[in-house]
Amino acid sequence: MLITCPYCGPRDVIEFTYQGDGNRERPQPNSQDLDAWNAYVYDRLNPAGDHNEIWQHSGGCRTHLRMVRNTVTHEISSTGFARGDHNAAARHKAGGKS
Repeated sequence: MLITCPYCGPRDVIEFTYQGDGNRERPQPNSQDLDAWNAYVYDRLNPAGDHNEIWQHSGGCRTHLRMVRNTVTHEISSTGFARGDHNAAARHKAGGKS
């Protein structure tokens, strides 16, 4: 399986580390809602079909990616920066600081 890194281009999946579900929302840090914290820490979905995920290019530039991957076919329909900073790649390639 090839994953397209915004910095490095297409790379083999062996260079990447799965970081988690891209749809989960963390409760507010000062929240006292134990049910919400319990769900955040322990509950996981196991969807069949397209799924929003966070990955890290751990064997390369170490950037975090957000991708949509089909959990049945493993087809990747989109990849991009996890935080949406599309200008970081251009600055990096130009020799500037990110």
